[in-house]
Amino acid sequence: MSDTGTGTEAEALPREAPPLEDRPRDALPQEALARAEATPPLLPGPGQPPGSGPGGTTALDTAPEPADSGEAPGLGSFLARAAAGTAVLTVLAAVLGLVRDQAIARYFGASDASDAFLIAWTVPEMAATLLIEDGMALLLVPAFSLALTRRADAESAPRTDTREPGPDPVRELVAATLPRLCVLLMAGAALLMAGAPWVVRVLAPGLADPQLAVDCTRLTAVTVLTFGITGYFSAALRAHRSFLPPAGVYVAYNIGIIGMTLVLHSAWGVRAAAAGVAVGSLLMILTQLPTLLRLLPLARPRLRRLGKRAARTTPLLGLTVLAPVVLFVVSRQSQVLVERFLASTLPAGAISHLNYAQKVAQMPMVLSLMICTVTFPVVARAMADGNHEKARQRVERDLALAGMVVLLGTSVVLGYAPQIIEVLFQRGAFDTADTEATAQVMRVYAAGLLGHCLVGALSRPFFSSGRPTWFPAFAMGTGLLVTMGAGYALTYRFGVSGIATANAVGISTTALLLLMGLGTRVVPIRARAVALSLGRLAGAALVAGATGWAAAQLVPDAVLSLAAGCVLVPAVFFLTGLALRSPEVVSLLALIRRRFTDGR
Repeated sequence: MSDTGTGTEAEALPREAPPLEDRPRDALPQEALARAEATPPLLPGPGQPPGSGPGGTTALDTAPEPADSGEAPGLGSFLARAAAGTAVLTVLAAVLGLVRDQAIARYFGASDASDAFLIAWTVPEMAATLLIEDGMALLLVPAFSLALTRRADAESAPRTDTREPGPDPVRELVAATLPRLCVLLMAGAALLMAGAPWVVRVLAPGLADPQLAVDCTRLTAVTVLTFGITGYFSAALRAHRSFLPPAGVYVAYNIGIIGMTLVLHSAWGVRAAAAGVAVGSLLMILTQLPTLLRLLPLARPRLRRLGKRAARTTPLLGLTVLAPVVLFVVSRQSQVLVERFLASTLPAGAISHLNYAQKVAQMPMVLSLMICTVTFPVVARAMADGNHEKARQRVERDLALAGMVVLLGTSVVLGYAPQIIEVLFQRGAFDTADTEATAQVMRVYAAGLLGHCLVGALSRPFFSSGRPTWFPAFAMGTGLLVTMGAGYALTYRFGVSGIATANAVGISTTALLLLMGLGTRVVPIRARAVALSLGRLAGAALVAGATGWAAAQLVPDAVLSLAAGCVLVPAVFFLTGLALRSPEVVSLLALIRRRFTDGR
């Protein structure tokens, strides 16, 4: 993948010009040091007006600026550039994901074939959550962050008389974990291929003809290995603060699926899409490999010895840490398993309606969580250094920004769900009835988007210190039980809408438990202030969504109606947020006003 200007700076920063917080304090000018450490929260402190930081300034106004006189950029500027680059690739991946879903909907509609593929797709979905998005990152980003800290200590240590170079903690971590991981993942992929018939019977016992789902499952089973390697590479790169290659993996993944589907659908049917999953997963590895080899060179660096502290192996990958992470991630992804299990008892196409509704509705959540993805290494380094105040400020800021993004998207989904589905999918085998059913489910899913966002954002700080913690798994398990109970109670009467309702109730329960537990167990966030801030944003989203729902009926053409809604809904959202004195909206509008004034 070619580097953009932003990407070049982001990837070069860890090697050539480390961020201000990583450099020795005595080597920094006092002004630059103050800028690097000034991280006022978006949430108001006691006695401050909403949206203000210290001295009455907004947190966005006081973001660190690049240092003068050739100094390395401040942490805030670097994170902003990294988030911008990640956002571009995330949006591109989302667009290609829509093209992928459009291709599958066009050729296979909402039918037995698409249901069979989606049952097989449960494997890469589970693998992606466990091995790329959550599990591997929650384990390895703190581990690599600690190894990089030890490497920096060794590089800055005074010279000694010893001639033998000290061990490189990063190379030691890779040597101790990557080979064993590959062997374990290969065994898992082989076992899944052999047990595909049993897996399909467990996931979807109501399928009339499970053989097609078995064939697709065997093709997608390779992702257990390829996603594991992809997740390992992504965690290592993010810990090195190289964010663009990990953000580009889903671009490569979707290209593989789209290409195989277009070329082979007439010959292989829906098996072509399953083969595309395998090909796309290989492209994910190749996307990151060149950058990883640059950041982790094969040549052994000459590091000064620090004694036992630098040489000891990291404790972050022990069973006591691994088990809570795996249980949390598996419990979270099991919500999808529960949905498809229940939907398999409904008429053909129900699983497809749930899938399309979920994929589109969760796009705002994916965009909001890119903020937490970029800042997770910062939180991990702050926790490793014992700087809990910095971690608190970072987490509160992430929750505020992510909440604003996801609730803005929620208001658009609530107002224009039918128009969105019609524009994206209504063609070929996907007819008007499919559009109406999918749009209805998508609006119900929207009620749980904030919960999904908060679970993704709140889970990261729990695991950032590398200490074993079972509370996220407990919270997720509780939410899963709520989902299962509500699903069994509602599916018979309300069909797929009942399943979506159960999902929203269960994930919201988990989010509430995590929010209440984070401040007392890991990072001392102000849970009440966070909840109040998110409540104001939720009120703005409800008003904007209701306005869009009413206005959408006034324009018959779906494209024109959706285009008008993309202007109307954000305008109503921000105006309502301003009226409710939402700190995030006030800060954002103040920043825009300042930038506009300065530009004149």
